[in-house]
Amino acid sequence: MRALRALEATSIRKDSAVSGLGISFYFGAAGGGTDGDSKLERFARDSGASLAEAAEWIKKGALSGTPGFGWHDLPDQDIDPVLETAEWLRGYDAIIHVGIGGSSLGNLMLHQALLPMYFNEDPPERRPRFYLADNPDPEKAAAIWERVKGRRVALAGVSKSGATAETMSQFLWFRSKIAGQCESPDENVLVITDPEGGVFRSFADSAKCRSLEIPPSVGGRYSALSPCGLVTAAALGADVKKLLEGASAMREFIASGKDALANPALFLAAAHRFHELESRPMAVMMPYSSRLETFAEWFAQLWGESIGKDGLGTTPVRALGAIDQHSQVQLYTAGPDDKLYTLINVLSRKEEIELPAVTEKPLEPLAYLSRRRLGDMLGFEAVSTAAALVKAGRPVAWIEMEKLDCASLGALVFFYEYVTALTGRLMGINPFDQPGVEQGKRYTYGMMGREGYGADAEEASVRFAAIKKRAFKS
Repeated sequence: MRALRALEATSIRKDSAVSGLGISFYFGAAGGGTDGDSKLERFARDSGASLAEAAEWIKKGALSGTPGFGWHDLPDQDIDPVLETAEWLRGYDAIIHVGIGGSSLGNLMLHQALLPMYFNEDPPERRPRFYLADNPDPEKAAAIWERVKGRRVALAGVSKSGATAETMSQFLWFRSKIAGQCESPDENVLVITDPEGGVFRSFADSAKCRSLEIPPSVGGRYSALSPCGLVTAAALGADVKKLLEGASAMREFIASGKDALANPALFLAAAHRFHELESRPMAVMMPYSSRLETFAEWFAQLWGESIGKDGLGTTPVRALGAIDQHSQVQLYTAGPDDKLYTLINVLSRKEEIELPAVTEKPLEPLAYLSRRRLGDMLGFEAVSTAAALVKAGRPVAWIEMEKLDCASLGALVFFYEYVTALTGRLMGINPFDQPGVEQGKRYTYGMMGREGYGADAEEASVRFAAIKKRAFKS
């Protein structure tokens, strides 16, 4: 219990204060080690002016419409076009969503967290089947089409520029397949893209297909609460109004606290920067809910693309409790002390299972499980892992959710977008660009024969040839 008390000591606890959303933040063991918590507290206090400046920077950027800051205002968007389009999508047997990175992970995260598990197995009259064509793997694309051909299929293409090769190649192929089974394929197409420029915008205007706008100031990895993520979630039954209300409540809550020692967003940003400087270059996100597995994946892109620049940043590591207690926690507790751990526990779950009484003699060693609840066990495992990490001197941030619903998820999404932007500003880098991604895109354009990228194709060949200088073939 000493380790558990350490988790809560000097914690920032905000539960009912987050406009009734029931989210609590405990950072009493976020410093790690014997004196890490006091060192982290001093660092957060000393960084107060920088954190306040970063918060003001976010506010001013949003007010001015500066590119990158638009996520801050998404809770205020007019979602009538999203709801109207979602109603249209509900009339289809299946939806194929084509996108990658920020144009797909937000959808996966919202769907997994908010929709019934295995919803694609529901009777077809309840909701359309949903298929995500993200990775440009021909086996996956062909398998998706095999499951929808002959049915009424809506194709949703998501790309801000309309130039993303992975997305556009699959969009072209699926559109051609739809054209093979109906006379007016573009009547079944939805494009989610920039309101003014780009290939997709030109196509939408020419084809007169349905379209939704991605605000110009919203980047892909910050777009989960834009039409990119909202429209299919709404079509499949999620209450996206509540999602945005939760995000708005979190925004208001964060804005109300200027002191880093009383504001969880400011404190967690300080903690991430502190541990980077303390040679802990990894950030583990470990929710204890199957519904939040893809949230950890969404966080990994948000964090990795935003923070990893100029030789700075920490590497996001995805884990899922309790599964990864059996695959990673050995390393976490007894391996190198090079990670900051964030565990998320959900107290009340949509379903609960009571275990049967153990009566058979061979099973007597399992009698301690009689009449216990499965959800309680998962919660105890979360506490046990956190306590074991604290005992090993590892830094742990603990987030507790009374329940996972539309409002609390919207709040959590906004919280992490805000923490990411704060941390980037604290590091002195731009958390809204991705120069490292662009080089790979240029190489791909060149190798696929896009005009103007021939030099990039040649350079890619030279760089790749270095890998093959030492070869071992079986």
